[in-house]
Amino acid sequence: MTRLVSAFRRPRPLLAALAVAAALTACSEKKDDYVERPVEELYNEAMDLIDKNEYLKASKAFEEVERQHPYSAWATKAQLMAGYALYERNKYDDAIVQLDRFIQLHPGNKDAPYAYYLKGLCYYEQITDVRRDQKMTEQAMKSLQEIIDRFPASTYAKDARLKVDLARDHMAGKEMAIGRYYQSKGQWLAALNRFKAVVDNFQTTTHVPEALHRMVEIYLTLGLNDEAKHTAAMLGHNFPGSEWYEDTYSLVQTGKPATVKDESSGWLGLW
Repeated sequence: MTRLVSAFRRPRPLLAALAVAAALTACSEKKDDYVERPVEELYNEAMDLIDKNEYLKASKAFEEVERQHPYSAWATKAQLMAGYALYERNKYDDAIVQLDRFIQLHPGNKDAPYAYYLKGLCYYEQITDVRRDQKMTEQAMKSLQEIIDRFPASTYAKDARLKVDLARDHMAGKEMAIGRYYQSKGQWLAALNRFKAVVDNFQTTTHVPEALHRMVEIYLTLGLNDEAKHTAAMLGHNFPGSEWYEDTYSLVQTGKPATVKDESSGWLGLW
């Protein structure tokens, strides 16, 4: 049996030579498979994939445009369109990386405002309800505000302002949900601080009237009647037609705080 095995064993130098030859052949075949194509053809092919909603394939196709023609004007467009394709495919993290790259390489490009806007949308689309962490809301506000500051006259600034306002309202809603929870548990100072934060930091949001009302409730509970009256007067001056002012006025008249009611789908129903 030993002789039989020896008869089929190849000399080591011959095996090495065959391995090298196989590797060279494989490399040669790969080179033969690669054919440089016209940049317009590659770009149009990627756009066709966009039209077909095949966004992941489109992003790869746009990357191929840049790989084959890195110094062309089409490569610059392809970088941005790759980010757009990833955004449409909900690959937000990958899209942000791609868009950041475009912004860094082409800060003065005419499409830079759109790149900033698209990056802001990537964060905005990930905003979750008030019961969850609001990191994405903060990132969206920061990114969208950058569009307003850098390109105030652009077509994207108007929508960015609207989305910043909505994001701020969302952040205020988060504070309100936490404040209501603390108030329902009798943690008056913790609740008061949350409601004050809404009044001080989110003055233009829809949550301010309720925040002032909640502060009146807490002041009355703590026996701080002067603070309650002062806050009620502030509510009446700034929001005279609000339903919250009507409730607040009744509270101040009776001097008795009402039972906390949940005005949103916040945290109170979770505990």
